[in-house]
Amino acid sequence: MDSSGPCFHGGAELPVDDHGRPVTRSRDDHTEGHMKTRFLLVLMVSCLASVSLAASVHLKGGKNAEPSFNDMGLWLAAVGELSGLGNGDVLIVIEATADVVSTCTNQGGNAAPGQNPAPITVYGSVSIPDEQIKNGNTPFAVATIPPDPEIPGAPDCPNPNWTESIDDLAFTSAFITVEQAGVLVFTLSCSIAPPSSDGPINKRSVDCR
Repeated sequence: MDSSGPCFHGGAELPVDDHGRPVTRSRDDHTEGHMKTRFLLVLMVSCLASVSLAASVHLKGGKNAEPSFNDMGLWLAAVGELSGLGNGDVLIVIEATADVVSTCTNQGGNAAPGQNPAPITVYGSVSIPDEQIKNGNTPFAVATIPPDPEIPGAPDCPNPNWTESIDDLAFTSAFITVEQAGVLVFTLSCSIAPPSSDGPINKRSVDCR
């Protein structure tokens, strides 16, 4: 049998039984094949839709739009508006890094500044239900959760018997992610220099990409 014709392209051969007779596929076989094909097509369309959605979500206000940040002392707040959203609930997560200002207090009540406390990372999130999204737009406000007021082990104090408390955070960066219907659709990384002080953070100190 010549296997070089168009019916045998790529080495595929007609299935035969033990006697060499062609075996035809049943209606159920064809139905199962069609179902698998339809499933793969639906999965492909879904993936393409997710990629398209992720490419379209952005901050409202133009190409260089950035959130407004506010240093609340021990936590960081970010406010803005998203555009280009599709259908589904939205989850916004913020991760912020900050320099720590701490105080060491001994058992006699004497206090001294903590010596070079390590930077800290804090997190927060907010959920926005689908019904609050209007024409693909929604405002948002998300904030980090304040850290524990005391640093375990007082590593920046003269000895572990002291108590080290966090007095203030000076934020140096923020990273925001947006998920819709469980799919990551937007990310934003912002640096803050110089480190923030309490109150609204000057937009000239923020660089987002």
